[in-house]
Amino acid sequence: MVTLLQGRRRPEGSGAAAAAGIRIAGRILHPTPVFETYWRFAAARQAVYEARLSGGRGPWTSDPILSRYRFTNCYRAADRVSQVLIGDVIYDGESEWEEVFFRTLLFKVFNKESTWRLLTGELGEVRWDGYDHRVFDRVLSRAFAAGERLYSAAYIVPPPQLGEQRKHRNHLRLLEMMMTAGAPEKILAASTLRDAYEVLLGYPAIGPFLAYQFVIDLNYAAQMPFSEMDFVVPGPGARDGIRKCFGVAADGIEADVIRYMADTQDEHFARLGLDFAGLRGRPLQLIDCQNLFCEVDKYARVAHPEIAGISGRSRIKQTYRSSTAPVPAWFPPKWGINVPC
Repeated sequence: MVTLLQGRRRPEGSGAAAAAGIRIAGRILHPTPVFETYWRFAAARQAVYEARLSGGRGPWTSDPILSRYRFTNCYRAADRVSQVLIGDVIYDGESEWEEVFFRTLLFKVFNKESTWRLLTGELGEVRWDGYDHRVFDRVLSRAFAAGERLYSAAYIVPPPQLGEQRKHRNHLRLLEMMMTAGAPEKILAASTLRDAYEVLLGYPAIGPFLAYQFVIDLNYAAQMPFSEMDFVVPGPGARDGIRKCFGVAADGIEADVIRYMADTQDEHFARLGLDFAGLRGRPLQLIDCQNLFCEVDKYARVAHPEIAGISGRSRIKQTYRSSTAPVPAWFPPKWGINVPC
């Protein structure tokens, strides 16, 4: 078994939580070894991010699994695609909410930087008030015919059945439907993040996982006033990670488990003697703890192969490729964590 932060002594008493059990949502859960790997992974992965951000030369970790395979950052907003969304799509100088909504959802249905660059390169400024389905389709169809991938493989975005033959055409129709049905206004009028999520959930092919991801993306905008601690929707990868951390006893209370992790993070980092200062002081939010369960599910396939999840996957598909490109780190100004230039 491979252990995170090898060579570091495990603090005495650190197994107390597993021995006594943890009460969540009225149940007593008995953590597996993956539970402590969750916290060690978070600390080690954040240390890699901070080392890259400081401009240090690699390797940034001695952990063989982190060195070999690709894992997302602890903080969702710090990942490359989220950084493009925040800096180039949402905060590009355009402040009108209708346009911010359109640009955000257009970017996210593809979730791929190259597709966004393709559209902006061909069309210039991408705006709803200048939208023409035929023009957008022509750009995307030409790229598709040339063999270019339009969609990210990060997660599945199923196409709605809106009368078109191609997936991207149906997604364009979905965006048109949302814009003309007043989705931007309904989202802005929502009194809670969950209410905004429910608006998105009402549109074709947008299930609970996608609706939650999309509302978190929209919530990066200045017009959205909600906390990322408001609520969480566990995705399939997170459910796998939770199963590995707590076993079948956690089935059905995954959202409560994620909240427990967010609420007790300081206690567990301190208990294990781990350095974790957050994202410029910002603690892990519910969305981040949800994502960490996905990443720990992958990590545990190698570190804890004897502990089963739900999917039965046993390999990590994506390997790590070193890059010398600068690491962007600009976040929604309302968070108050951006470093002055």
